[in-house]
Order: sequence, then C-alpha cells, then structure tokens
Amino acid sequence: MFVLLFLSAWNDSAIMDELAHIPAGYSYIMERDMRLNPEHPPLAKDLAGLALVFLHPNFPTNVKPWAEDINGQWDMGSIFLYHAGNNPDQILHWARFPFMLLAILLGWILYKWTGNRFGSQVGLLTLFFFALSPTFLAHSRYVTTDLAASFGFFIGIAAFIDFLEAPTRRNIIRAGIVFGIAELLKFSLFLLVPLYGIAALAWIFLAHDEHIKNLTRKEYWRHYARHGAVLLGKVILIGLVGLVVVWSVYEYHVWNYPPDRQIRDATQILSSYGNRTFVNLDFWLIRHNPTRALGQYMLGLLMVVQRAAGGNTTYFWGEVSSTSWWYYFPIAYALKETLAFHLLTLLALGSLIVAWAHRARWHIRAWMREHFAEAFMFFFIIFYWAYSMHANLNIGVRHILPTFPFIYLLVSKRLLGWLHLVAEPNPQTTRVWLQDIYRLHIQSIPKYLTVAVLAFWAGFQAIDAFPHYLSYFNELVGSAEGYRYITDSNYDWGQDLKRLADYVDEHNIDHISLDYFGGGSPEYYLGDKFQPWSSSRGPASGYFAISATFRQGAYGTPIHGLVRKPEDSYLWLKPYEPIARAGESIFIYQLPPHNIDTYAQVQTNYIDTPQYQEGDLF
Repeated sequence: MFVLLFLSAWNDSAIMDELAHIPAGYSYIMERDMRLNPEHPPLAKDLAGLALVFLHPNFPTNVKPWAEDINGQWDMGSIFLYHAGNNPDQILHWARFPFMLLAILLGWILYKWTGNRFGSQVGLLTLFFFALSPTFLAHSRYVTTDLAASFGFFIGIAAFIDFLEAPTRRNIIRAGIVFGIAELLKFSLFLLVPLYGIAALAWIFLAHDEHIKNLTRKEYWRHYARHGAVLLGKVILIGLVGLVVVWSVYEYHVWNYPPDRQIRDATQILSSYGNRTFVNLDFWLIRHNPTRALGQYMLGLLMVVQRAAGGNTTYFWGEVSSTSWWYYFPIAYALKETLAFHLLTLLALGSLIVAWAHRARWHIRAWMREHFAEAFMFFFIIFYWAYSMHANLNIGVRHILPTFPFIYLLVSKRLLGWLHLVAEPNPQTTRVWLQDIYRLHIQSIPKYLTVAVLAFWAGFQAIDAFPHYLSYFNELVGSAEGYRYITDSNYDWGQDLKRLADYVDEHNIDHISLDYFGGGSPEYYLGDKFQPWSSSRGPASGYFAISATFRQGAYGTPIHGLVRKPEDSYLWLKPYEPIARAGESIFIYQLPPHNIDTYAQVQTNYIDTPQYQEGDLF
C-alpha cells in the first residue's frame, strides 16, 4: 500500500483542497495562528506543517490574504506554493508523506484490533481489503481530512467498545484521549457524541439481561437506573477528558492569533448563520481569554453546519444541482469500489441470510448482546450513510469513507465464518469420519476458490488502476468513462495538471488555452504557453484543454431551480471530440480557427440537433 501511495502521488499536481490545507498547516505550526481554514480542525493539517519545517519555506505574512482578508486561504495557498519563491513540488511531496504513514498506521490498528477480537485471519483479510481499496489509495495520498476522518472514527469506536466491555480507569482515560484526538481530525467526528450515547444506552439494556430475570418491575427499573447512572458518569468523564485534549491543542493554535482579529473574523464568517444563540455563545467564548480556544473550535463546527446546509453545485449522472440527490452516495459507492468486493459483500450477505434461515430460533436481543461490537459497527454504517444521504453536500464518495473499514471488517468476518466448517467432535463410525473429511476438505474447495478468485480480482484492480486512483471506476462503467457519471473529487480534483504540462512539452505545443479546476498553477507549470479560458469567452482556437469537472458541469442539465446562462454552457465545444487526455481528467482538443459568424452558425446548428433537444446528458 505504501509503495502504491508514494509512487502514484509523485506526479500529481496539487488538488483543490491542498491549496488551502498545506499553507494553513504550516502557519499553525510556525505562526501559532489559526486564521486560515478554520472550518477544519487542525490536527491533520499539522502533520503536513510539521513535515515542512525542515524545508524552511518562505511564508509571507505581509500579504493581503494573511494580513487583511477574512480566511484568505485560497489566495494564501497560491502565494505560498507558487509566488513566494518556494518549490511547490517539493512542498507537495513532503506534505503528503505523513498522510501515507497515517494510512499505514490505520491499517496496522485495523489489523491489530480486528485480529485480537475476531482472530488473525479476519484481521488479515480486513487489512487486505483496506490496503488495496482504490478509494483509500486515492485519498491517502493528499493533504485532506478524509483519511483522518476514517482514522478518527475507527479508533474512536474501537476504544469506546473496549471501554463498554471493560470500563476500567485505564480504558476511560484511553477512550477520552482517543475521543479528543478524533474531534481534532474532522468536524464530522462530532457525530461520535450521539453515537456514544446510543451505544451506552444499548449496552445498559443488553449487558444486564442475566441480572433482571427474577426482578419485579420496580426492581427492574431501579437496577437499570443505578447501572445507567454509573455508566453515564463514566461516559461524561470520557467527554471531559476529550474536551481537555481539544482545548489544549486549540490553545496552541490561537496563541498568537490576535483576539480582536479573531472576533472580527468570526463575526464576518458567521454573519449569515441562522441560529444566533449558538453564534452569540461562540462570540462569548472567543471574547474571554480562557475559552478563546474553545470558541475557535466552535467557530469551525458552525461553519461546517452552515456549509452543509448551503450545499455545493455538483454534476451527477448528467444533471447539475446545488442541492443533493438521496441516491448519490449509494451509486458513488457502487461505482467506485471494486466490483469483486461488491460480489464478496453479496456472498457474505447471502451466507448470513441462509445461516439465519436454518436457525430454529433466533433472538435479536441475545445476538446483539453476544455480538455487541458487530452490532455497533453495523449501526454506525447505517447511521452514517443515512446522515450523509440526508445532508445537502454531494461532492465525493470520500465523505462516506469512514464507514469503509467497518464494511471490510464485517464482510471479512462473515466470509471466514462461511468458509470455516467445524469437524465432527467424536465420529462414531468410519462412514461418518469419511463424510466429515469430504465435507471439510473436498466439498469446501469451491467456496475457497470463489473467495480466493474474487479477492485476487479485487487486488488486481487496485494494481491495474495505478497511478490514477482518484479517477478509478469499476467495471460497471470503467475509469475512462467515469466522468460521465460523477466528477469533482470522485474523478477530477486537479491532479493531472503536471501531466498536461508534460503533454504540451512532448508535442512541442507553444500555446494552449485552458479551463482548469484544481489547486495547481497553470502559470507555474505552463508558463507563457498558457492562456486562461472559459466558455463565455467564445470559441478557442488551436489547442484547448478543459478539466472534466468544468466540462461536465457545463454540459449537464441544470435542475432544482439552478440557472445556467447559455454562454456558460460550452455550446461551441460540443461538436468537437478531444484528441487526447492528460491523465484521465483533463480533455485536450485541437480546434480550428473561428470567427464570430462561424461560431454563431455552429451554435445554432448544434441547438437544432436531437442530442441537444434530448438534454445531451453526457
């Protein structure tokens, strides 16, 4: 996994989010000032910042995005990477390196915890699916918070399960520290709060079944109230330990953040936030020095709530909308994870249904008590998917990435349970003994072959997709055609700009017009060969390149009240086919010279075609 991550990221240009995260992380470490990118907690970005310390890059603090702007993260990122005399490729390589190590650490913890609880075979198969997941390979190479969120949810849930099963002082402190670390990785991890509450409540009613059989109704509720109060107190203690961890880390990050600047920034950022009670509480926290750090944490949390409610303009399945589709994540998951793993998942579910059907009696309460960890993990998957499908933000399958390790674990456990057959403990006759040998060693061969072939197929897909993991789509549509269905961080995040520069050099192109989506700098990589372009400028001539996200966003059908002007729809480009691609995500055209009359005629002719009249989805 590490080799695939390191080599595949080497020639990737900066993706969109890295433009904000990398300078923010470096400023946190060196300036101890969190004015940039407050909508994400600092810990993941700190990893990138720490990796850059020994490079001593120039970080100008006398420029407008830092000194004057409110959260001028994008302009500051452009200055830091491309206009301050630094080497952007060197910065990208070193900033990404800690995230690759974090992926390896998550894999080790995943294997260790799973192996200790369910056996080393389950741990190894789970690790196999994780290490060769195209989605994890795609998002473990960049300075973003998606891998960090997956890490935080796994360690947070694992530590809380360990605490419930053994609520010792050591496990309370460990769960509290882990909870605090998780909250510092991404604000979506605030969902651990209701998850912990639901899990604790379920544990109270499941763990004491043997103690209540002979109790009266009054004694029954008294028993639950007593034990529930004790457990609730311990859960609150976990929360307090986590709060101390969050406060300590944020205190470092606002140490040199001028208080008047902090309150000014927060006031401007939250000016349109609906619930003023939370806003006023945040302002109160910021204005008091002992709680300034917690005020900064709350600011980020409110920003995330505000952005999720506002949505994001997205292309999906031939349509463009600023709202969401409830089926976005199920389809993204179906297309982005390997087809072989989907078949293994169906096999695991089928074997589970058959096993349940053959049981004479089956009690869900007893099963949940005996398999609490699996039940909690399954509930988390359902809970997180339901929350994500309801949210108004559809910009990538990465947003449900935290559920993937738990899916890999549950599928692995069920598959190995299906493969594992128990021998007859005391065969009474030679015939029974021979039948047992046949059942264990001959009849089970097709099962092992099926799982082995599908697992090999899943692993091969990860190797075969190298190095274009971000634009990977499984065999249902194919990576080359994936842009027709979903873009943005599912396909095109700006990662192929350096490959476009290589194409321009290899083909001796002295001028190219470009409409680019991403965190890279066309001026830096293409120099004076590059000319910025957009649909509204009219037809380009000669070589023209466009990112898949912008191309599909212009071609898709606006829905849900979204309005797009005809001049922003790239009508003049639709009659032409690209001659090549840079990587998978940047389309390259060679266009003939145009004049205004020719352009008008081309546009008129195209509007009259059946493809345009039918919506021209792709």
